Amino acid sequence: MHFSDYDTRLAAYAVIVDDSTGTDRILLSWFNGGRNGRARQCWSLPGGGVEYEESIEQAIVREAKEETGYDVELGLPLTTSTFTTRDPGRRPYKAVRILYTAAVTGGTVGTLEVGGTTDRADWLPIDKVVDEPHADIVAIGIDAWQQLAR
Repeated sequence: MHFSDYDTRLAAYAVIVDDSTGTDRILLSWFNGGRNGRARQCWSLPGGGVEYEESIEQAIVREAKEETGYDVELGLPLTTSTFTTRDPGRRPYKAVRILYTAAVTGGTVGTLEVGGTTDRADWLPIDKVVDEPHADIVAIGIDAWQQLAR
């Protein structure tokens, strides 16, 4: 299929891990199901769609602040992920997701979004995330971070 025959969404996410407590914890944001409330509510990585006029890096910093209340400094690009979907009655869709490592540099935990898709943010122990409802991007980010940490 030619690239002009489907829609593409570019999204960028921060993988923010705190290992200062002796237990690795990851900063996640709670996705509330979206504007129509039909999507599954779950934990996600701070991040989201890259606006037309901003860079990937600017998008991650902006989204992290909106969704978690924290100012972040980006580290290294960590990994990429793509998926495609074909919903009846809609154009085919491809999501391209870019993940960076990041560190908190200021702020306090708490979402700044009003009327958005994020209700709250919190630090979760990495080894407990599997027991919580979470988006696939969380597992992708944790796997990539663990590969980097080795």
